[in-house]
Amino acid sequence: MAEFWLISVPLDKTSQKSLERMQAVTTKANLSNNFKFTIPDLKVGTLDLLIGLSDELGKLDTYVEGVIKKLAHYMSDVIEESKDKIHENLLANGVDLVTYLTQFQWDMAKYPTKQPLKNLAEIISRQISQIEAELKSRNIVYNNVKASLQGMERKAIGNLLTRTLTDIVNKDDFVLDSEYLTTLLVVVPKANYSIWQKTYESLSEFVVPRSTKKIMEDSEGGLFTVTLFKKAVSDFRIKARENKFTVREFSFNETELQAEKEEMTRLAADKKQQFGPLLRWLKVNFSEAFTAWIHVKALRVFVESVLRYGLPVNFQAILLQPSKKNSKRLREILNSLYKHLDGVAASSKLDAGVDLPGLGLSNQEYYCYVYFTIDVNLIDL
Repeated sequence: MAEFWLISVPLDKTSQKSLERMQAVTTKANLSNNFKFTIPDLKVGTLDLLIGLSDELGKLDTYVEGVIKKLAHYMSDVIEESKDKIHENLLANGVDLVTYLTQFQWDMAKYPTKQPLKNLAEIISRQISQIEAELKSRNIVYNNVKASLQGMERKAIGNLLTRTLTDIVNKDDFVLDSEYLTTLLVVVPKANYSIWQKTYESLSEFVVPRSTKKIMEDSEGGLFTVTLFKKAVSDFRIKARENKFTVREFSFNETELQAEKEEMTRLAADKKQQFGPLLRWLKVNFSEAFTAWIHVKALRVFVESVLRYGLPVNFQAILLQPSKKNSKRLREILNSLYKHLDGVAASSKLDAGVDLPGLGLSNQEYYCYVYFTIDVNLIDL
């Protein structure tokens, strides 16, 4: 993934020569890879419309990019274990993002060039709004299932003091339906196994001899059963705690345990059932949003180029992919080549109060050519 610079220059004789020179210099010095960025003939409209549209397109650009990042991040969350393969799923029209960008072609079917510029912007805005609304809806449904399943899974992987006992205990471990007897579950630290075996019968009165059994063990200790008279439970709990044994709060209910197992199975099945369609939807709509975003960039270049260079429309848009660590040198060359486009020196700073969205303004630095960035690093893994 990478950052690109999308610029435009007028096709007058001086700029045409500069364009050829830029291609030669940047290629020879390995400063950037350059690609022709073709923008079709669009309906210009009035000057007032273009000025107003300049601001609207800037906001639309930011909005669409935000939705794209939401889609990318959510796709990363959904595929979970395969996060290292996220970029394999972030495609535009079936190809990787860099390929789509460097081989950009205007989609006449989705965005008819006979439509006014404002209409094209509104088409994209509605399209992205619908994607965002459906993303929120699908997000809620899937995340509810995922959160519920994760909650149950967390209970199943904790230590013996906190984890669910659904998959550990069974009916045969307990004395059930007795008027006088009951079975307790006790967590015993590994270091205290021998003490437990020697003392559990004497922790209180009415403990059934030889009634303890270890039914589960983890790295910290074991889960033991012990049977005693119900009237002795309270005293037994106190004495057990004094000896660093922990009695779990648990009452065996076969119906509830079965229901918990079935709920976990159902949630896992629901998540698996939703995963496929959700991932397909994310891939399709990421592609839709990304391609719409690049069309917004094209619209911005067209509008700003007309505002900068005037009529008739006669400019060339170029996509540059700066080489790593050569961005500063590339900028210097562009400024030198195209400083004839404006009386303001290419490296001069604008007053803090000046706001020229799209007119080569980046961090309050003014460029003589129309300039935008396209960062396809949409997700930070």
